[in-house]
Amino acid sequence: MSNIRPAALHDLPGTYRVCLQTADAGADGSALVENPDLLGHVYVGPYLVGALDLAFVIADELGVAGYVLGAADTREFEQWQEREWWPILREQYPATAGSSLDDELIAHLHTPVKSPAAAVERHPAHLHIDLLPRVQGTGAGRAMMETLFAALRARGVRGVHLDVGEDNHNAISFYHHLGFVELARGTDSIYLGMELS
Repeated sequence: MSNIRPAALHDLPGTYRVCLQTADAGADGSALVENPDLLGHVYVGPYLVGALDLAFVIADELGVAGYVLGAADTREFEQWQEREWWPILREQYPATAGSSLDDELIAHLHTPVKSPAAAVERHPAHLHIDLLPRVQGTGAGRAMMETLFAALRARGVRGVHLDVGEDNHNAISFYHHLGFVELARGTDSIYLGMELS
């Protein structure tokens, strides 16, 4: 039996694992990276450290099976990351000139991609969600999103956006089903947004 609950710092290993095991357009991305922590450093860690009040996990008898992580004010969160999160990682991971996924993630630590104005203007919050296959198709994704949406609405947030890989067709379909619409395009991703009013 799985349950959704607020995330805690002790969930870092489990959420990093979920991030890695869903990194290949929803499939296990373990073979794509040499350093299994890099994906979590970019997509999970800052939320559990800097926005824990908008972080939720779904857990079962096997441990953390998914998460939804958000930030109510994207620009404020990006500034927090620049002050508090990225500098420590930049010291630990010097910039490289390679082209592997590890190199791309390290480049992100040094030059983070910021959400485009078209995404943030009417949708100031953003989120990341990942679920392991064992909880997919059970309604858990929708329930987790609704949990985060309720927390954002309680703060008066009027809209939320996300960034999804353009090859992640299942996720894109899920987001469209929830009511997300396309806002902008990234290099190989799509920014989708939804109003929360």
